[in-house]
Amino acid sequence: MDYFSKNGNITVHEPDFDLDNTLDCGQAFRWKKFSGDYECTYIGTFLNDSLKISQVKKGEFIFHDVSEDDFKNKWFEYFDFGTDYSELKKMFSEDETLAKACQYAGGIRLLKQNPWECLISFIISQNNNIPRIKGIIERLCGNYSGRFPNPCELAEETPESLSYLRSGFRARYICDASERVESGEIDLQETAVMPIDEARKNLKKIVGVGDKVAECVLLFGMYRTEAFPKDVWIKRVLEEYYPNGFPEFLKDYAGIAQQYLFHYMRTKSE
Repeated sequence: MDYFSKNGNITVHEPDFDLDNTLDCGQAFRWKKFSGDYECTYIGTFLNDSLKISQVKKGEFIFHDVSEDDFKNKWFEYFDFGTDYSELKKMFSEDETLAKACQYAGGIRLLKQNPWECLISFIISQNNNIPRIKGIIERLCGNYSGRFPNPCELAEETPESLSYLRSGFRARYICDASERVESGEIDLQETAVMPIDEARKNLKKIVGVGDKVAECVLLFGMYRTEAFPKDVWIKRVLEEYYPNGFPEFLKDYAGIAQQYLFHYMRTKSE
């Protein structure tokens, strides 16, 4: 990856990156796509800082109105530009099924998200579709002047006060997670560095956090790349292509490999 700053924008050249593949694949829910003068443009938020990013052409991107300091200190990390995805895909492509998935959507990158926002987002995601998840999160942030509420603020809410979210049974789970994080019972920073089985167990103390949500928080919010979320699509992949188990040589990066497989299985027939 290389970049340069000009006229208040950052232009990035990265062949292993695609906005649609990365921002609309179900790992983050505060990005919206807009039409314009480029192949595609997205506006989204990370740590309550907004970003407008455009894909000029394959492998070329503009980060609009971003200083070089902000790019290096925030967005470089968020988009995982420090990881060589070309090398990862070479390793993944030793497996026949993953080779097809990487060829199909080779521009996927793992977004390194905030663990608190990730926890609440994936609690909301349970038995839900992406447009509805985005709508619930948009209403939540709208109630807090456009920013994602912190644990202290959400711990003061009740399922009844969150009725405006129209999130159903998930409101109770949001409240439980907020109370446990605010009280310190669940320390997300400590959880991020625990042995992964301990981290899974710790997250699942939260009402409504089961295997899938715990794995998503570990992968997307804590960059535990060995975490492996299993939803209906991944379960189909495992049944159809990996009846004897996922390849052992990929275990350290199973979560990133999972992203390619998830997107491939979910969209290849659309």
